[in-house]
Amino acid sequence: MSRVRIEAVVFDIGWVLLRMNYRPILEFLEARGAATQQRDAVMERIALEAHESGRMHGQALLERLAALTAEPVSLADVHAKWLDMFVLDTAMFELAHRLSERYRVYLLSNIGDLHWAHVSREYRLHALGHGALPSYLAGVMKPHAAIYAQAEKRFALTPQHTVFIDDRAENISAACSRGWHGIVHADYPRTLAALRALEVSC
Repeated sequence: MSRVRIEAVVFDIGWVLLRMNYRPILEFLEARGAATQQRDAVMERIALEAHESGRMHGQALLERLAALTAEPVSLADVHAKWLDMFVLDTAMFELAHRLSERYRVYLLSNIGDLHWAHVSREYRLHALGHGALPSYLAGVMKPHAAIYAQAEKRFALTPQHTVFIDDRAENISAACSRGWHGIVHADYPRTLAALRALEVSC
């Protein structure tokens, strides 16, 4: 008899379905006089958390990025570079598609409006599975408990029958504290093995 019965699989996006490369935007800014040695410091200066929590629209984020440079830059160029950071993880993407045929599959990601519009357009992530809750619409980011509570309500999730796949241990810990199962994603083989350990048919 099965130890657990998984009914819903929830995926993060960044570093799970899509790998991310910040070098294009950082090199673009640095070539125009911005100090970009510490990526986290740059993200703090542009108030990325406020953007991904929906408190700051994408236009304001682009203006903050442009303000980092010593020479004038167009917001159109900044926008293009800000979008140029995603690489599809084909194996994980196909896994999510396969699972959506047998389970309810959802997306739960810390992401702002600019990137969400881009990944929806380029990779059709908005159509993957059965629903998505980007943090900018939730008004709160992982690992805050409120975003998991919203996901439970919006998607009618039963925690003990839900597994969450995310690359950050603190996000998984927050989900598990609510009774979800969790997998800290490192790569496709290990995530596949962890799903199978939960008797998820992959």
